[in-house]
Amino acid sequence: MIINTDLLISLSLIFVSGLLSFSLAKGRARLYLVNDEPLRSMPIYHGLYVSLWTILPSLFLLISLLIFKSNILNFLVTPYLSESIISLGLDEIIYVKSFLINNISNLTSLVESEFLSKDMAYSLNEKYYLGRLIIFSSLISLSLIFSLITYRNLSIRFDARRKVEAIFKFIFFLFSTMAVLTTIGIIFSLIFETIRFFSQVNFFEFIFGTHWSPQTAIREDQVGSSGSFGAIPLFTGTLLITAVAMSIAAPLGLYSAIFLSQYAKPKTRDWLKPILEILAGIPTVVYGFFAALTVGPFVRSCGEYFGLTVATESALAAGAVMGIMIIPYVSSLSDDVMSAVPVSLRDGSLALGATKAETVKKVIFPAALPGIVSALLLAISRAIGETMIVVMAAGLAANLTANPLSAVTTVTVQIVTLLVGDQEFDSAKTLAAFALGLMLFVITLGLNVFAMIIVRRYRERYE
Repeated sequence: MIINTDLLISLSLIFVSGLLSFSLAKGRARLYLVNDEPLRSMPIYHGLYVSLWTILPSLFLLISLLIFKSNILNFLVTPYLSESIISLGLDEIIYVKSFLINNISNLTSLVESEFLSKDMAYSLNEKYYLGRLIIFSSLISLSLIFSLITYRNLSIRFDARRKVEAIFKFIFFLFSTMAVLTTIGIIFSLIFETIRFFSQVNFFEFIFGTHWSPQTAIREDQVGSSGSFGAIPLFTGTLLITAVAMSIAAPLGLYSAIFLSQYAKPKTRDWLKPILEILAGIPTVVYGFFAALTVGPFVRSCGEYFGLTVATESALAAGAVMGIMIIPYVSSLSDDVMSAVPVSLRDGSLALGATKAETVKKVIFPAALPGIVSALLLAISRAIGETMIVVMAAGLAANLTANPLSAVTTVTVQIVTLLVGDQEFDSAKTLAAFALGLMLFVITLGLNVFAMIIVRRYRERYE
């Protein structure tokens, strides 16, 4: 019932009503200041209290209408489908409904269409505009009712500040709950689809299998009608590329953080740190092109110089470029953590005769270890979830190897590959993407738990 223009009008009505109620309530509270009895809450809280109650109920109604917009429009146009259209089948009904919904506000298109008579077109268009009028009236009426009710509650001793804080507390709780429920929904969706996958593929074959070939035949009489779903090569490739990336990002990032936080002059730090952080803003497809066109051939030529066999798309090339990409995740966070270590610890170490290097090694670094572990964990998670660089520089073939000079693929690349195109969610090939996603989630959760254990242990020691 509400399109973009209607949404803008509705939001404008709601927030204009909120501003007016804020001004009126705040002005009324200021009138109380002329009395000898002190006002319990500042005038701004009186205005916020009335304004929030004016805006929130109408905003909730508007959101509800947006959620059920398709159902409302579908209910509105269904009676206007003729028997001839219904007899043509589901596809034709869907097409006609889509046309009527998209052109419901355009009387000319409805009249000129072959699906409605002139009288029916006028009737549908009138119902649409009547519905718009009802919605706008409902929003204004709801805002006006709650504004009047809350406005009458105001008095000199009214504790508006606590009421406003309670409203904001409820809003924050609602947003937090939505985030948690979204996470739970994602987890359960993965679990349900994974259960469907394991009803077709043996669990132990997936976990311990060493051959990945998810291509399945369309017909049962075709060769290779049952694919091979051994996920070990995918996780091995993921860990191999991540290890190569972290072997570059971890030392470079940590040493950069130590230099920036402990040795660099303020002016040097002011221009060097933003340059490092620019690396995080470069699109991953640019890194992919760089890896495929520059780093990959360079690695191959170096390997051939030393008599080594190097694949055109190698894990070393992809991991090296990925390591450069995630350096800011390590350096920036580690720098902030080291800079946050109390100055008294550093000054005390220097006062006892320790050198600056010894202070960094035995005082600052251990004290900042929880934050450094968090930075490394974030970098690892970023490396595990990267897709574009691997697609362009490491290939798509699943290869069980620990040789960084070979071509490998990762879990995320295979998830994208399995879901590309028009797929039916009833085959083992498509459902394998959900199983891979759930396993990746479990691995990431394990890393988080491990990092939390380390953070708690060292936090108790240094705090």
